[in-house]
Order: sequence, then C-alpha cells, then structure tokens
Amino acid sequence: MIRLFLVDDHHVVRRGLRSYFESFSDIKISGEAATAENLLQQIGKVQIDVVLLDVLLPGGMDGLEAARRIISQPNSPRILILTAYTDPARAMAALRMGVQGYVRKDSPPEVLLAAVRAVANGQTYMDQQTAESISDKMPEIKLSLREQEVLEQLAGGDTNREIASTLMISEETVKSHVSNILSKMGLENRSQAISHALINGLVRKDS
Repeated sequence: MIRLFLVDDHHVVRRGLRSYFESFSDIKISGEAATAENLLQQIGKVQIDVVLLDVLLPGGMDGLEAARRIISQPNSPRILILTAYTDPARAMAALRMGVQGYVRKDSPPEVLLAAVRAVANGQTYMDQQTAESISDKMPEIKLSLREQEVLEQLAGGDTNREIASTLMISEETVKSHVSNILSKMGLENRSQAISHALINGLVRKDS
C-alpha cells in the first residue's frame, strides 16, 4: 500500500487527485495540505510514503524549500513534484537536491500514476517532456560499461548487495563503481547521481 500525501493550494485539484488515486487499491491518501508550512507540520504525525508536491504555494515557503527540509530529515518520505511550470532550471534544482520525481500537470493521468508507483518503489521518475527540455543543459558524462550497468541498477532502486548479486561481483566492487560514478558526475550521493543520470539520459526514466 502506497501512502500518498497531496500538497496543492487549489482545493479542486486536491479533490481531483484524491478521487483519481483512491480508485486504485494499492494507493491510500494519508493526508493533504494547501501550504508548505502545513505540510511540514504534518510530517512525522501521519504515515507517508510519497509526497505529491506542487512547487508554487501560498505563504512564505515554496514547494522546493519544503522538499529540501523534508529530504534533510532521516527516514523522510519520497518527494514527487507535480507542477504546471516547466522551467528547466527549477526541475534540475529539484532533482539535484534529491527529489525523486518531477511531472508536469498536463501529463496524462497514467504518467502520474506510473510516477507515484515508481517513486514509492525507490525509483526516480520524470515525464518525457521535462526530461527532453533539460537534457541539453547537462554536461556529457562518460561511464565504463560496468559503471553504466551499476547506474542502471541504482536507478531501479537496488541496494549494493542486490547489484552485486545481479552483476555477479562483490559488494566492495559495487561500492568502488558507485564512488567512481559520483566522482565523474561531481556529486555527493546516490540520489543525486540517479537524478543527474535521468536528466542526462544516462538511464531510462522507467529504469
């Protein structure tokens, strides 16, 4: 069961999202909020797997700042941005900070559903139009064949042990490949690497 929390300042949007997602047996709406401040007040008080978060919200805090604060906490829920705005810089900033998904509001419902399920499953997801709009803004990253294989497994949400088993290599070797990948990308952690790879077309969005 995916426990989904809805954040949007428009009541009609939240109602539509709730109605849509409640039609699926594997998704439960655990709460909703109209502002980032209200979202942060509820974090830790209700069980949440995925926060479906608008970027532009009323009040003194936008969705990206709320996402940053949530991600900085231990055992935080995953963040899926749902927005009407297509600014590539905003999408890149969200994914680089560790947001696991970014989907435009004009995407088909099935894309949003796939995004929620993918993010809940530990994967990173971005709608195709957003991915294409920012792919040319990222520097080219050259990985070895084995590093590419490891990155594909990371994007699928696999642990080091699972990657080692799949590729029939040791966990230490996996750790070494992950370290090399991060070094080549100039990034600090796995989440950033997955987002960067997704943006740069190094892995498929449904990996």
